This record gives sequence, structure tokens and C-alpha cells, in this order.
Amino acid sequence: MPTRRLLGLALCLSLLVGGCASHRSTDGRPALADDGPRHVEAAPFRRLSPRPYTPPDWPEALEARVYLPETPGTARRPAALLVHGGGWQGRGPEDMAAIAERLVRRGYVVANVAYRFAPEHRFPAQLHDLQAAMAWLHERADAWRIDTGRIVGVGYSSGAHLVSLLATQGPESPLDRPHGGDTARLAAVVAGGLPSDLLKFDDGRLVVAFIGGTRAEKPEAYALASPARQVSPDTPPHFLFHGASDALVPVDHATDMYARLAAAGVPAELYLQRLRGHLTAFLTRDDALEAALAFLDEHLAIRPRW
Repeated sequence: MPTRRLLGLALCLSLLVGGCASHRSTDGRPALADDGPRHVEAAPFRRLSPRPYTPPDWPEALEARVYLPETPGTARRPAALLVHGGGWQGRGPEDMAAIAERLVRRGYVVANVAYRFAPEHRFPAQLHDLQAAMAWLHERADAWRIDTGRIVGVGYSSGAHLVSLLATQGPESPLDRPHGGDTARLAAVVAGGLPSDLLKFDDGRLVVAFIGGTRAEKPEAYALASPARQVSPDTPPHFLFHGASDALVPVDHATDMYARLAAAGVPAELYLQRLRGHLTAFLTRDDALEAALAFLDEHLAIRPRW
């Protein structure tokens, strides 16, 4: 094949796989896709064997896969609660393993957790699981040198939904009881492919199984389960990334969530991945994840040195 044709094919593949990205930021500062990654030296780490994070009387025993950075000194480190996707009824923490390693190498204590699946366990069971995981992290803060004021939530698809829903709860929310409270507060969120408003879906199988009824049957539950409808000025900063060609979770879930965050005065950034759908946005996430890490560095005042 002629060299020129090979180069043309390579360029086409690059555009199809990598696409382009555009940023928006609620604070008005420019966020350019070609800024380039910040160089941060990688921390060594160790991976612990999976261990239960739920109390003995929990309806189902659930495990977390924990990654600990081996950073010197006694300083407290930020932590990340990782939550996988799968339509609230499948997949597992292994989907988030590469992201877990990326975060632990940046100095985060990472808990990559499992949660209960629908339809056997319906909303808000999965939120309760994350609230239990947060309480568990607080209990181990001294042993693992966690700064409990700098715990972030990171998820994709239904996992993004759950961490964003966790983040939008406050003392006045009915979902903050009986398992929430002060230990359930996140400092920031990274949410990819976020289904932000469940009332936007046309009674699809996955959402109906998660809620346990249609929109007509359970409108209040759909609203309570929608992070976009729970945003307040107390919501922590959100970094949103989304495939602009996503047919499963249309891009207006991200743009509408971004608009609601901006209206509430919440720091937020929207990273749109052009030419990518729901799956490809996750598989080709590296640029978005690097931008998300820079966002967290800024809003958590993280200055790793090791």
C-alpha cells in the first residue's frame, strides 16, 4: 500500500478512535483539550486482598479492592471511592482496575467497590452500599492515612450515577438517612457517561428494574434517584466526561447536569468526547481522565511530591 495511503488511513483511525474533545468550565477559565498532561511522578503502591466493607448485618456481604500508595511520611492522603457501571445489575470492580491504578499512582488511597444489583435489590439499596463504604473508609482513616475531607467519588455509567447521587445528598435529603450523614460526604466527583436524570428515559428495562416501576408508577422515586434534580449550592465540584455520540445515555444528560451545577454556583467542568459513544468513551478515556485528575488537583489542593 502506498505510503501516502497508509498515512491517510492512520490519520482516519486516529480521528475515529481518539476523536477530539472540548471543555467547558463554570469558573470561566479556558480549558483547552490540547493543554497536554501534567507530569506527576508515580507513587509506588500495594494492592490489598479484597475485603468486606459492609457491616455483618448487611443484606449482602460486599467487598472492596483497596490500593494503598506507599508514600513516605505521616501526611494524610486523598482517597477515591471507585464505582463500576453495568446498568445497576452487572459487571464488577475489575472494570475500574486500570483507573484504580492510575489514581493510586497519583497518591490516592483507592477503594474499588462492589454493590448490590437490581432487580433483586432496588433503589436506594445501591446508594446505601456506597454510604456504608464511606463510613468504612472513615473508620480506617488513621490506619491508611486518609484525609477524610478529601474523599472523591469516581464512576462510569451507572457507577457515575451512584457517586453523583451520593454527592448530591445533604442533611435535609430523605436519602441521607439511615446510612448517610457526615461520613458520606464527598469532596469532588468524576462522572463519565452519567445518567443524570432518570425521568429522561422512556421506561427502559434497566431503569424500571432499578427503580422497581415505571415513571408513571413511581415519579417521586425517579426524581429522588436523579442527581441533576438534587443539585444544590452544597454539591461538591463535578468533572463530567461524556461521549458526544452516546446513544445509550444521550449527551444532554451531561450538558443539563453541567447547566444545573453552573446555576447553583458549583465548580464543574464538562469534557465532551467527540465521535464517541457510551462504550468507546470509557475505553478511550485517557485524555478525559488526565483532565479529571488536573481538576481534582485544583479543587482538592493536591500537590503530590514523592
